[in-house]
Amino acid sequence: MAATKKIITDPLSDNNPITIQVLGICSALAVTVQMETAFVMACALTAVLTSSNLIISLLRNYIPSRIRMIVEVSVIASLVVIVDQVLRAFLFELSRQLSIFVGLIITNCIVMGRAEAFAIQNPPGKSLLDGLGNSLGYSVILLLVASGREILGAGTWYGMRVLPEAYMGNGLAVLAPGAFLILGIIIWVQRTVTNNFKDD
Repeated sequence: MAATKKIITDPLSDNNPITIQVLGICSALAVTVQMETAFVMACALTAVLTSSNLIISLLRNYIPSRIRMIVEVSVIASLVVIVDQVLRAFLFELSRQLSIFVGLIITNCIVMGRAEAFAIQNPPGKSLLDGLGNSLGYSVILLLVASGREILGAGTWYGMRVLPEAYMGNGLAVLAPGAFLILGIIIWVQRTVTNNFKDD
């Protein structure tokens, strides 16, 4: 039971895919200007990561080792296409805002990394939990960055006004350097809390 719990909780703190493993940084910077786009991106990655882990784990005993990465990429790409089409059908405007970034889930190091490092070697139940845990770890950081950027940049949170109307907004927060600063602060806090500093 403890081992199962660790599969989910470890990526939330001690082994977070963004703040500790430094994976998935591009989307953490690109889609976090507003909470709405960040939330949809987090849901999209969660759907792809949990599903790909489960499918690859179910197929692991039937995949020849010499083509395993090709199969993994094919499974991930198929799931990304499905998620992208669902977004286009039901959330077209958000799909346009996310632009190519949903498609780039295919190349997201978190998704491929979990397929190769965990799902190909573990049973379906554990692989599903691993995908869910890493998705949650990614999503928490994505939403924290988006919260900071939207509040500082526009004075709103998920479109709701949280700072006075007189607040003009901080232009730096909506640019890439602002995202880097906020993410850097989150990484520093995360590593300080978990005491996860690596010696050079």
